[in-house]
Amino acid sequence: MLPLFVLAHFFHHFTAAFLQPLTPFIRDEFALDYTQIGLILSAYNLAYGFSHLPAGWLSDHLGPRLMILIGISGVALCAVLTGIAPTYLLLVVFAILMGVMGGGYHPAASPLVAASVDKKSQGRALGLHQIGGTASFFLAPIIVVAIAGALGWRGAVITMAIPAFIIGIVLFIILGKRGYYTRKPPEVTAVPQEGTPAAAGTMRRLVPFIVLGVMLQVMIMAVISYIPLFAVDNLLASEETSAFLYSLFHFAGLWAGPVGGYLSDRLGKVRVMLAVGLIAGPALYLLNLSSLGWSIWLILLVLGTCMYMAMPVAEAYIITHAPQRRRSTILGIYYFASRGGIGLSVPLAGYLADHYSFATSFTVIAGALLAIVLVCTAFLWGSRD
Repeated sequence: MLPLFVLAHFFHHFTAAFLQPLTPFIRDEFALDYTQIGLILSAYNLAYGFSHLPAGWLSDHLGPRLMILIGISGVALCAVLTGIAPTYLLLVVFAILMGVMGGGYHPAASPLVAASVDKKSQGRALGLHQIGGTASFFLAPIIVVAIAGALGWRGAVITMAIPAFIIGIVLFIILGKRGYYTRKPPEVTAVPQEGTPAAAGTMRRLVPFIVLGVMLQVMIMAVISYIPLFAVDNLLASEETSAFLYSLFHFAGLWAGPVGGYLSDRLGKVRVMLAVGLIAGPALYLLNLSSLGWSIWLILLVLGTCMYMAMPVAEAYIITHAPQRRRSTILGIYYFASRGGIGLSVPLAGYLADHYSFATSFTVIAGALLAIVLVCTAFLWGSRD
């Protein structure tokens, strides 16, 4: 069933992936500044993050199949509304609705994916599942900007939403033929350490590990969300080139997720997470020194590798180390913080760019991420897994 979940993950993100690459088109139509653009992205990400808090409970009580349908077809339906929004305010409102619909997918799907394999291979399974979302973020910017050139950004959004809506219904029917997927996700046995109860033996490391996993995504995406505008305004790139650069960042996830999961199974989740954290901070700063040539390509690939390696590692660590009775709650908090936190960091990055420069914005965020990594390292150092 793993390929089916990879496909579901792809279409879950397919329509939502239009926001960042279309920001130059949306900015021009509504005459927005960086902060206002950031508020659109923030509206979606905050709603997306907050909706993960009740989503785990709803998945347990309504079944993951229904939540996966809402997370695909529901998001596509709301994307159509954003494509016909006549004003900036309504665009923000529909972006919020899109985020609310999207929050149910991960708490429903990730535990099912992890439970379908041996605990020693959970990192790899979650990494393979991640390929679906990554492929969506890689392909959608290229597709949507190409369509926007012919139909405008509104036509591009609606065109992308229609197949996603249909596929969501088809997947709902297929999952319905397998009764196992209509019930709550099966339990995954947590890994106590040397006979110590999980709550006492792992919680003191689980918190800084979650903080590190969350902040890697929050800080990196705060910068990456502005890459299309940074490329157009600072590097004088075309809209098509700016979308390609944004897509290039996500291209790294096509292999980084499975590799990160594999390395975490072999070397330990803590070691992998600390390594990517120590690389990501300096890489964010180096964007200030990049040009439209090979340098920005390399930096975006490095940043994409860091973020996408960290994501399955964080999920696997929570699933295997959180106390069993609190696992869904902790997963919901992680998804809420990692997705919703982007909603706070993106407008902050836009504010700094508006009032100072992109260089200042990128430097502040890079320094903050490196400081967080160093603090978390102090708590996690010496632990393999």
